[in-house]
Amino acid sequence: MNPKDRTAAGSGSVSRVRGRRRPAEPQPVLPFDPRVLLTHIGNRGTNIDHTSGQVIFSQGDPADAVFYLEKGRVKLSVVSNSGREAVLAIIGAGSFFGESCLAAQPIRLQSAASIGDSTIVRVAKQTMLDLLRRRPEFSEVFMMHLLSRNIRVEEDLVDQLFNSSEKRLARILLLLANFGKEGKAEPLIAKISQETLAEMVGTTRSRVSFFMNKFRKLGFIEYNGGLSVHSSLLSVVLLDSEATQFGVQAPASKASPRSKK
Repeated sequence: MNPKDRTAAGSGSVSRVRGRRRPAEPQPVLPFDPRVLLTHIGNRGTNIDHTSGQVIFSQGDPADAVFYLEKGRVKLSVVSNSGREAVLAIIGAGSFFGESCLAAQPIRLQSAASIGDSTIVRVAKQTMLDLLRRRPEFSEVFMMHLLSRNIRVEEDLVDQLFNSSEKRLARILLLLANFGKEGKAEPLIAKISQETLAEMVGTTRSRVSFFMNKFRKLGFIEYNGGLSVHSSLLSVVLLDSEATQFGVQAPASKASPRSKK
């Protein structure tokens, strides 16, 4: 052995053996941001800025693209043959919508309109299918979106079946303020009319007005140029949760033998 090599080996300072490298340290896995991909797909994707109330697509339009909401909020609604409108959801930044076209749906079964100023990426149906086939990391993110949307639909159904309109309104306000979700809560909500809230809750505007005034008097919400929601509103949703968690009412107390007489 060369004296220099012997000295280095004895000191323990050799970091690698001849012909063999030290294993590289694992690199941290960074979370995949779908915006990075969607905003760099060239002319196959289109960034569109929408003003408040602007229609993105209407019920009955051809379903030929998927949309990604980069900034702002979007209202998804459906109108019956008699002209009655129901608000299905209000989605926030970081959400996909219009994805039903990927399931061979030829026309839109709902409408989408911007609430406030928003920035939206439009991706053609075929381009979206190509991305899902070629980019597994993007497919994973999109799948998580679909699962989260499905869970939300199930929760909304349970809410409609078993909870009072007051609880439904409180839950919607908390969801709009991002309470209980990943990321920082946003107590200040963009201006949303009571008519829209009534359509989401499934009740009348007068009932929504009554409950909103009640929440304000109790200090759960504030009106100051926008709607400010406090976490204390959770108490309305959690009230009697054990008795109504699965739509089961608390059993009525049995009448005493004396009352039967």
